[in-house]
Amino acid sequence: MKNPFINALLAVLYIAIIALFLFNAPRVESTPSVLAPIVMLSLLTFSVAVMGFLFFFQPLQLYFEDKKKEAIKSFLTTLLTFGLLTLAFAGILFYIQ
Repeated sequence: MKNPFINALLAVLYIAIIALFLFNAPRVESTPSVLAPIVMLSLLTFSVAVMGFLFFFQPLQLYFEDKKKEAIKSFLTTLLTFGLLTLAFAGILFYIQ
């Protein structure tokens, strides 16, 4: 994926899928269990790996190909696009409330 805009959109899509799952997941009884923290930490670890791939893989490839300016531009474009999408969703949320 060489398009930082697509990477940012995929990051937002991934977050939306996880949020929809967590929002619509059936409520678990509040019986003490070690499984809930294990699942949540596993999801956190997986999410960090996915976001790391979407944000850093392409810029690191460019960096190691000695295309440092392109690497920085790719990373910042992904980051800024993700930030703008996040602000847009936050604006929509505040507008509809």
